[in-house]
Amino acid sequence: MDVNERIGNLISSNGVMLFMKGDRRFPMCGFSGQAIQLLESCGAVYETLNVLEDDEIRQGIKAYSSWPTIPQLYVGGEFVGGSDIMMSLHQQGELQRLIKETQTA
Repeated sequence: MDVNERIGNLISSNGVMLFMKGDRRFPMCGFSGQAIQLLESCGAVYETLNVLEDDEIRQGIKAYSSWPTIPQLYVGGEFVGGSDIMMSLHQQGELQRLIKETQTA
């Protein structure tokens, strides 16, 4: 299975999927930590993947999404963005709505 298939499987099998540095208990960068805080504040049920443990996915996710930075959030199979976009959506109430719609579908 190539890296795009692996990434696609992770995204399609998890309603809310965060590719990050570290894990939810120990984020390894401030942006990943912020992403976790935002998801937790929304009451999201989500999965994470530590890209620091898989260099193929670390590089592949950037090409997959055409987004150069990590963390990267996918909700309902769709790319949402990084922590800055997550913060903006959260402030507008949109992140909560996206997550609620995905988790009640």
